[in-house]
Amino acid sequence: MPAPQTTARNRPRVFVDADVLFAGAVSPSEAGASLVILRLAEITLIKALTSQQVIVEAERNLAAKLPQVLPEFRLLVSRCLEVVSDPVPADLARYAGAAHAKDLPILVAAAREGYPWLVTFNTRHYQPGHASVNVLQPGEFVLQVRDLLTRLAP
Repeated sequence: MPAPQTTARNRPRVFVDADVLFAGAVSPSEAGASLVILRLAEITLIKALTSQQVIVEAERNLAAKLPQVLPEFRLLVSRCLEVVSDPVPADLARYAGAAHAKDLPILVAAAREGYPWLVTFNTRHYQPGHASVNVLQPGEFVLQVRDLLTRLAP
């Protein structure tokens, strides 16, 4: 029996926030959940997406705290993530109050792109949220992926 083909449509899709990118870029261990998520995307087990706003925020924070990591960060982003444009103001107006004002464009981008998971360490910033987007911390997402993989075991 031939192996099923993997496409972007049937891979778990996750939208990655800036704090997760930052943590993944500076992770001292390959086992850190943020870096695990990025590595899963790199080897195409999941599809990871982010927005231009997230990239700018992560780069700004890295430049201020650990500028020597920026080249590795950019390489990691190029290997692991698709970067989409930020939502326009008209899109944001429809979702006013669904998240903190600074984070609303990230939530709206995840919903607009049809990504059912948004990983962040600041889950409270995305409340009350959007019905189509499950906001969770990186460790929780890794556990869900692990659960999906264990269902494949005989």
